[in-house]
This record gives sequence, C-alpha cells and structure tokens, in this order.
Amino acid sequence: MVIAVDFDGTLCKFAFPDIGIIEEVNQKVIDYIRLMHGYGNTIILWTCRENTPERAYLDEAVEWCAKNNIPIDIVNDNPPAIKNIYGKFASRKIGADIYIDDKAINIKDVPKC
Repeated sequence: MVIAVDFDGTLCKFAFPDIGIIEEVNQKVIDYIRLMHGYGNTIILWTCRENTPERAYLDEAVEWCAKNNIPIDIVNDNPPAIKNIYGKFASRKIGADIYIDDKAINIKDVPKC
C-alpha cells in the first residue's frame, strides 16, 4: 500500500514558511505513518513545499522528518509501480492508496446541496 502524507498542518502545526511543532493531535498521524511503514508500506511526503534560491523549504521538511524519526520513502513523486504502469504519462498527481491531509474531506462527508 502507498500512503501520501502532507507536511504543514498534518505532520506538524502549520507555520509556513517556518516549520511548526509536533502537536498532540498530529502524534496519531505520525504514529500511524510509523506503524504502516513498519508493515512494509510506502510513505510519500506529499507537500507543496519546494526549494527556492532563497531557501530550501522542501529540504527543511525532509530533514525535519528524519530528525523526528518519521519514515519517508519518496518525496513529491510517484512510486516506481505507478511510473512503470504509466511511464512518461505519469502525472504530477501522486498515486497513493491513502491520502492524509489537514485540508482533505472524505467524499462520503460532502453534504448534499
């Protein structure tokens, strides 16, 4: 299984451009990521952060994950299985089985209009 997890507001408190602290509410996400990785699942850090000439925002997030023992296998990219299936047609959309994001809503929870 492939799990894509957002950074700001999901693994840590939203504080962009800085990196926020781990909050208790986020600890269950971190524990879940560690558990699922331990079962052999692939973890993708899925974030809008990117490196710029002024500052390495993405590298800072990756280093923060490593420092806090949050296993990350892939950063903002598709896993090899997706690339092998779609080749040059693989899109920028990350292919995952589960997406964890503080801005997400489950389609079952979308209210009727």
